[in-house]
Amino acid sequence: MTFVVGENCIKCKHTDCVEVCPVDCFYEGPNMLVIHPDECIDCALCEPECPVDAIFSEDELPSGQESFMELNAELAETWPNITERQDPLADAEEWDGKEGKIDLLER
Repeated sequence: MTFVVGENCIKCKHTDCVEVCPVDCFYEGPNMLVIHPDECIDCALCEPECPVDAIFSEDELPSGQESFMELNAELAETWPNITERQDPLADAEEWDGKEGKIDLLER
């Protein structure tokens, strides 16, 4: 099993989760993070660290976000690895909780 970064990370990109990951399985895009499913060890340390509740166990993905499993796997293969906390995007608070952000994902 793996953890998955969901839609609420788009346009927020908090990196609190990166600091606690013992296997460095987070990858950074322009406006979102993803988890590499083959590297995640299902330790669950990242999930409570996300201030916008954007990380889910693969079997607990919210309805309508199932495509994020495949999206995380795809983008983790092309985006660079991130291992240290950084500041979130400047307008992250404004985007927290907004639905329909998938069209705003920058690859």
